[in-house]
Formats: sequence, C-alpha cells, structure tokens
Amino acid sequence: MTFTPVDYSRLNARQKELHNFHKIAARLADYGYHSMWLSDDWQGADFLACHIDGKTVLRVQLKARLTLDRKYLGKGLHVAFRQGDRVFVYPHDMLLAWAREWALFDESTESWQVKGNWHWSSLPGWAGVFLAHFELRTRIS
Repeated sequence: MTFTPVDYSRLNARQKELHNFHKIAARLADYGYHSMWLSDDWQGADFLACHIDGKTVLRVQLKARLTLDRKYLGKGLHVAFRQGDRVFVYPHDMLLAWAREWALFDESTESWQVKGNWHWSSLPGWAGVFLAHFELRTRIS
C-alpha cells in the first residue's frame, strides 16, 4: 500500500471541513489537547478540545478564515482557522472586544448591521498583533 497526499482543492466542502479539523486537532495535540468532533453544533461549537490538565475545555467553532460574528457573542467560543501552515485558535469575544476598543472595524456597515459578521480571507495587520498570542506554532515532539 502507498499513501498519496490529497489535493485539498479537489475536496468538497464537507471534506475540507474535516480535513481542517484534523489539521487543527493535530496542532492542538502538541499543546496537550484531545479534540472531539461533534456531529451537531453544540452551543455553537463544532468540536471540543479537552486539555490534559483535566479542567480546561475549549468549545471551538471551526472556520476557513478569521471571523467575527454576532451569533457567537457571549457563548464562550474559541474560533479556529488555518492560514497555510499556520493555525490560530482565539477567544471570539476577546478579539471582538479588542477590535471594538481600538475601533478597528466599522460596525455601521451592512455586513455587520444586516449579516452580523465580518470575515477576512487574509489577515489584516491589526489582527496579526492580537493573533500572535493565539497562534499554535509547530512543535517537534
């Protein structure tokens, strides 16, 4: 038997979601987390990440990009996304509060007022400052 790497661009949406989950779960494992995919969103989470300390459990929403969304407010969610080989897992409400404090996006836009969300396909400079604290860097075990 031989293994052939998958061409990510040829995967369907569901396959991409699961592929990204496993990539992020592998990175979280380097930091002592065991991740469990939820078959149905539970309190807004796509998966749970339980730390080996026996106390810490992250409820994580998986996204394809940096996202802020009103529907996640007050739920204690973390958002996880990949950008190339980089992995970020950030507390949603903390990023939103920080962005509001520094007036980093315009809440009067239609995107926020009507749709209730903002997302960025590439990291804006201001987000990089915040996300530096929430990047899961590659570790060699």
